[in-house]
Formats: sequence, C-alpha cells, structure tokens
Amino acid sequence: MKILYRSILWVFFAIGCSCFVVNGNPIDFNASVSSDNKIQRFYPNPATQYIHFQMDPSVDKSYTLEVFNFMGRKMSSQRVTNTKLTIYFDDNYYRGLYIYQLKDRSGRIIESGKFQVAR
Repeated sequence: MKILYRSILWVFFAIGCSCFVVNGNPIDFNASVSSDNKIQRFYPNPATQYIHFQMDPSVDKSYTLEVFNFMGRKMSSQRVTNTKLTIYFDDNYYRGLYIYQLKDRSGRIIESGKFQVAR
C-alpha cells in the first residue's frame, strides 16, 4: 500500500511540475527559449546551502538571475557580474523545487529551469 501511495504521488507530482506559473506567466520547461544556453551548468543539484551557476562568457552583464519558490514567490534576484554566480540560501529556503530565470534588461526571460533544495 505504501508503494502504491508513493507512486500515485509521484505521478501527480510529475504532471503538476510540467507547467509552472510565475507572476502570471506560464513556464514551459520542455520548450527551449534559445538554441544556445547561456547557463552552461548549475551545481550541486540537489543543493543544501548554496547553488553555483556557471554562465557562458558571452552573457550580457545587464542580465539578472531570479529564483522563485514552488509557489511563485521571488526568493532572490542577482545581477550577472561574472561567469560564475553563487546564491546562498537563507532560512527562507525550504526543501523543494525552485525555478530560476535568466532575464534581460527589459524583463524578457532568456532562459529558465529548475533545481531542488534538500535541507
């Protein structure tokens, strides 16, 4: 019974995670915004105290990296000043999924994705 309950939860979770709404805008993680990724990698995933984002050297310095929790609340907003950006988690980061968005100066989403916090 426990295994059945977990598998049902997993199915609902997978279906629910296929479409997020942040600030009234739907995010489709299956669709690529651009053909060349500006964020080359992010690690560790799942994260516990911090997460590193490794950017492509061609990333514009006017871009901003924003992190949202599962409910759509903005948790962090940092300007990209280097090819490596680190976000440290405070006490407001709980266990769960988080969404990151790389935005240009006008607020247009250049790239987005998700990561997990395991505390």
